[in-house]
Amino acid sequence: MNEDIQKALDVLYKGGLILYPTDTIWGIGCDATNEAAVKRIYELKRRQDSKALLVLVDSVSKLDYYVTEVPEVAWDLIEVTDKPLTVIYPGARNLAPSLLADDGTVGIRVTGELFSKTLCQRFRKAIVSTSANVSGQPSPTCFADVSREIIDGVDYVVNYRQDEQAKATPSSIIKLGLGGQIQVIR
Repeated sequence: MNEDIQKALDVLYKGGLILYPTDTIWGIGCDATNEAAVKRIYELKRRQDSKALLVLVDSVSKLDYYVTEVPEVAWDLIEVTDKPLTVIYPGARNLAPSLLADDGTVGIRVTGELFSKTLCQRFRKAIVSTSANVSGQPSPTCFADVSREIIDGVDYVVNYRQDEQAKATPSSIIKLGLGGQIQVIR
């Protein structure tokens, strides 16, 4: 795993794209602050850049850096969830502009999975995590489901966990408003 982490970090530092395992499904990732890298993901996925992408961080302490104000209810939701949860926060900042939704929100998930958490810790920045599929196609539930187009379109494919056959599922998604409003997206 350490060799994979180092190779992935090398690619991220150079503005490249990686294909990597997360706490949910396999994801396409890049430096979430690098606008050119984010645009490459949109091109690879053939996805409109009006559809925001989510990012991973390794701890709740990183939230304040990427969001102007974390609604109080977010802390409770993160603490009590027993499965991966992506929270859409208002007031995003310090991220590539094309990552954000038109209303200035961003989806952030605090990952607990060993590889993605270690990668985020060592990179010290948020990492994009979007499903490893062309837009409109089914999300891959394991590495074997990732298309050749996606594999060929990234700069590094992580070897760790490629042989797992367990079917993963995407995270739950909740959108929060500053006034404490909660909207369940998925």
